[in-house]
Amino acid sequence: MIEARGLTKRYGELVAVDGVSFSVAPGEVVGFLGPNGAGKTTTMRILTGFLPATDGTAAIAGHDIFEDPLAARRSVGYLPESPPLYPEMSVEGYLDFVAKIKDVPRGARASAVDRALERCGLREARRRIIGSLSKGFRQRVGLAQAIVHDPPVLILDEPTVGLDPIQIREIRALIAGLADQGQGERARTVILSTHILPEVEAICRRVLIIHRGRIVVDRPLEELKRGGASLEESFTRAIAREPGADEPVAAAGAP
Repeated sequence: MIEARGLTKRYGELVAVDGVSFSVAPGEVVGFLGPNGAGKTTTMRILTGFLPATDGTAAIAGHDIFEDPLAARRSVGYLPESPPLYPEMSVEGYLDFVAKIKDVPRGARASAVDRALERCGLREARRRIIGSLSKGFRQRVGLAQAIVHDPPVLILDEPTVGLDPIQIREIRALIAGLADQGQGERARTVILSTHILPEVEAICRRVLIIHRGRIVVDRPLEELKRGGASLEESFTRAIAREPGADEPVAAAGAP
């Protein structure tokens, strides 16, 4: 569902992303981790078509993001760290606007908005002005705009940043629900970037760790925690390795 091969992004002498390659299968939920400045957001912006790569290729749901960018963008829902909201609009009006620009057919638009409102727990807030909502509810609106066109792929960048513990739990449960295959719905492929490691443990089954622009870990979560290791220990070991080491790190306590 997601294929990245040798993605590289340079800014002059700075290499922000350095030959990143990975694949994500349909229905898979992957945690994308790394320290600040590691290249997570740059990689996600490339995959969603918001940023061109210097080198490499990528495809979303079989559509090359460079050769067939419109089809690739229609196949992905993206929630950036700061959701692209218009505070003066109502929740329902904003989602209808997003559905239009994401080419949801006119006859299907109302039902698409209703479905997004329902999935994100926004039905009672549909007529409220976005600027009057709490941060937790604005995050819900951000998630709703990411799924309103029913994409097979979701890319979520720090979806719970700045939320209180109750809001974090609510958004975490919402993301887990979006990832699961509901009745009559296809399972979504999800890449979740976060600094909250328990969030990854609660939602994801596989972990990618990027450091200095390179993938240094690509392992199932269960394997990383084998032998009693914590995800935090594996993460710390991965980013503490010497620059230039090419083999992905094994889990602490693994043979």
